[in-house]
Amino acid sequence: MDVPINAKVECKDGPFGRSTHIVLKATNEEVTHLVVSEPGLAGIEYLVPIQQVVEASADSIRLACTHEELQKMPVFRRAEFIPPVWNGYGMGSYVMWPYAVPEIVLTTPIEEQLPADELAVRRGASVFATDGQVGHVDEFLINPKNDRITHLVLREGHLWGQKDVSIPLGQIEHIEADSVYLKLDKAQIEALPAIPIHRNRGEKP
Repeated sequence: MDVPINAKVECKDGPFGRSTHIVLKATNEEVTHLVVSEPGLAGIEYLVPIQQVVEASADSIRLACTHEELQKMPVFRRAEFIPPVWNGYGMGSYVMWPYAVPEIVLTTPIEEQLPADELAVRRGASVFATDGQVGHVDEFLINPKNDRITHLVLREGHLWGQKDVSIPLGQIEHIEADSVYLKLDKAQIEALPAIPIHRNRGEKP
């Protein structure tokens, strides 16, 4: 099963939004959740258990839950609004009329709501070989029997043109929040055998 990131997400009762991240255990790369965002720039992102994925293709994911059930799931990111501190004018300052008051802006720290032993990987995260960057994350291949990643897939925007580049899990050195580091150099990646990917619907754009 391939799990695309930035794909359309459909619930039992119709379209919902898009996938933005996958969440996995840092210790064994087992996928635990898919992050699904509501439509719009300010859409809330929800942590959806990977077991809710019924079907996935190159550009769409179908879930077993309804809109209402999805919106009861944990929120992925929590925004905390902090009021600004403005002490006014200090000693020695002069006020002339008309005068302007500094614009008050609320700062908004964002916190990802994840268990301590898990991390989130988004589409577009950089992929690095031992001798430099080679592309960006497009999707992962997951074994449906145990929900563990088998391959990282670079589908577009990489060094090898239009072909899918499938990198075995064992060749991933480590994963950080926005970067994946490989044990291979560029020549070794180019020599990897092609892995046929049978997607349920749709073709690679």
